[in-house]
Amino acid sequence: MEIKKSVLVLGINCFPELTGIGKYSGEMVKWFAENGHRTTMVTTPPYYPNWKVQPPYSGKWYLKEKPADNLTIYRCPLYVPSAPTGLKRLIHEMTFFVSAFFVVFKLLFHKKHDVIMAIAPPFHLGFLALFYRFFKGGKIVYHIQDLQIEAAKELKMLKPWMFGLLFSLERFILNRVNIISTISAGMKKKIHAKVNRSITLFPNWVDTDSYYPVSSRHALKAGWGFLPEDRLVLYSGSIGEKQGLDSILRIAKELSSHERLKFIICGTGPFKEKLQQMAAQMELRNLSFLPLQPNEVFNDFMNIADVHLVLQKSDASDLVMPSKLTTILSVGGLALVTAKDGTTLYEVIKTYKMGEVIFPEDDLLLSRAILNCSTGDFSEERINARQYAERYLNKDNILRELTRSF
Repeated sequence: MEIKKSVLVLGINCFPELTGIGKYSGEMVKWFAENGHRTTMVTTPPYYPNWKVQPPYSGKWYLKEKPADNLTIYRCPLYVPSAPTGLKRLIHEMTFFVSAFFVVFKLLFHKKHDVIMAIAPPFHLGFLALFYRFFKGGKIVYHIQDLQIEAAKELKMLKPWMFGLLFSLERFILNRVNIISTISAGMKKKIHAKVNRSITLFPNWVDTDSYYPVSSRHALKAGWGFLPEDRLVLYSGSIGEKQGLDSILRIAKELSSHERLKFIICGTGPFKEKLQQMAAQMELRNLSFLPLQPNEVFNDFMNIADVHLVLQKSDASDLVMPSKLTTILSVGGLALVTAKDGTTLYEVIKTYKMGEVIFPEDDLLLSRAILNCSTGDFSEERINARQYAERYLNKDNILRELTRSF
């Protein structure tokens, strides 16, 4: 295969992580390699969302992998806190920055890369990209998956005086890279407020060939221990404090008299154990906790849900476009989203009529919406969701458009 471009990707998450940024970074570098780009990624061992390095990587130091033609992966050691706090996250990211620096330095003595792509968070990976370009040249694409500093500020994860310094460092990067890209229109607006230059829209995609509607979805429920007539309300994704998942427990308790209504929380994360303890204390018999589902059954699993919960707190609704939403849309799922009027999430769901949107952090509203969504006819919304995914979220189309900027 003829080599088109040589691409160096810097990112803290990558495959085999199944959720979050690692899912997209991993799929992206594989796609680059399959489509003729010599691709190198500097990353870490898989640890998210468990916040624990996964076997067979646990206890390893630096690793070099060649999982496919045209693709080289360097995995760098880092500190992974089992219970991440603001300070521990900072140390976690800085240890990767330091360990990745030595790999980037080594790459200065290898063949030049035409494109250096830094994926934020962590935002300071942009400095490694600038370091590489200073010596080797190339074009820097600084891709922002999450406005990390704003999210930390909203959640009061650090001391107030630290944010001024972090914003200054971020502006330094934004003013010096060649291309800035991000995943949603709402994120573009917020980045424009930081720096007066063009921002490229590079949304998170979905593999519409792998995730699709299944006509016999009610029959599939038996594979997870449910009856075809059960109405399943699913949250699938990272289980952290910022998602406000304790509201699911309160609503499950309130709606326990509806015998066929079942709640599922699927995934891993630092808040899962606490939620399980709360559920046990509340004696919830209509709520199941499931681990992350393997890829080979994930499409069927997503299809069993009658309602998919996409929960955001009111102060985070426009900072992060939930990655789980793309898969929900691709399987033609009914998304019940909590988002404020005027946010990207709200506008997208409402404009294309592909789900229900309610105000965040209101248990009464959420309870009523769950009952409505689990009993009403939302076949039009399901069809609209799949059509939106095919038109706007197709992986090949999005990544092909990105590589045109190379």
